[in-house]
Amino acid sequence: LNYNTMVLYMLFMKAVTEKVGEIQLRRENVNLRISVRNDISDWEKRENVIFNPSELEEQKDESSKEKPVHFSVKWEGSKKSSVLRYLDAKETATALKKKKKYKGGVPRAFTGDDDNNKWVPILACECRGLEPYEFLPMKDEFVIAGEDGYIFDEEIEFEDGEWTDFDLENECP
Repeated sequence: LNYNTMVLYMLFMKAVTEKVGEIQLRRENVNLRISVRNDISDWEKRENVIFNPSELEEQKDESSKEKPVHFSVKWEGSKKSSVLRYLDAKETATALKKKKKYKGGVPRAFTGDDDNNKWVPILACECRGLEPYEFLPMKDEFVIAGEDGYIFDEEIEFEDGEWTDFDLENECP
């Protein structure tokens, strides 16, 4: 494994929905919680780490030619930091051009038109020296639009992988 290689990781979701127009993962001003492991020794892990796709870490070396990152960790015995960098739609499309076998498209919202058995990409990141293995939703990472256009955007919490709410204005779940 070449330590300088950035590996593309995609987060997918699938859902069984009723009266949902779309489910969108926020990408600005939101904390995302994941767990990561050392990609060469899976016993070394960092659980429940937080990164914000809108915020870059300060670079320690001003003269570095490395792109800024959203999260970094230095594993025991490593000389370099392992890094995670969130990719926007354009960066993801560029990275995917190099992946000939992948046909899933760039991250987007899950819509009510998506088949209940279809995995939809919702987030992309490049990593070097670490592997994200778990996404742990907290609150407010998602915005959900009902079929009628009503927006649920506060305290969206997927407790036990489920979410329900009620649109009082239109008197429907």
